Amino acid sequence: MLPDKETTRLSKLLSLVLRHDPAHLGLTLDEQGWVGVEELLRQAQAHKINLTHEMLLHIVDTSPKQRFRLSDDQQRIRASQGHSVVVELGYAPAVPPAVLYHGTTARHQAQIMREGLQKMSRQQVHLSADHATARQVGSRHGAPVVLRIDAARMHAEGHAFYRADNGVWLTEEVPARYLQLPDDAAAA
Repeated sequence: MLPDKETTRLSKLLSLVLRHDPAHLGLTLDEQGWVGVEELLRQAQAHKINLTHEMLLHIVDTSPKQRFRLSDDQQRIRASQGHSVVVELGYAPAVPPAVLYHGTTARHQAQIMREGLQKMSRQQVHLSADHATARQVGSRHGAPVVLRIDAARMHAEGHAFYRADNGVWLTEEVPARYLQLPDDAAAA
């Protein structure tokens, strides 16, 4: 339906307005991060952005990371996680897998191992359930490093975890004591 380049461009725009800067298109998210689909389309058109209902459905349906979610009645849309604006996504606490992963770059590895993982400008730290996804995330900004998180111990010691609609695991922080270097980095 849409060329890959246009899908990527519009997906990045949706990430911007649904996660970080809804005012970019004159939108206001509700407390749970939702905005009306018709309002989103109307505001996109007002800003000379060609975004139709069919295009929006295509982006939601084909997003490999399932970044966006439509409400059950298909009338509202929100980002699944990754917000820097304050929203309450309403995810219930969940028991995580024993091990979770975080993809980063080699240049950040030493600092993370000293200070742990912090949410920085986001509302929560994002973790992956599998090594491959974390590696892909880490490779976006340089040589990837995948850190192992002892999620079972964290959870047993009182840290809360949440699972987003798209399978990303969320927590407030990961103190350094729960992090392990990958086997190849530990040997170096």
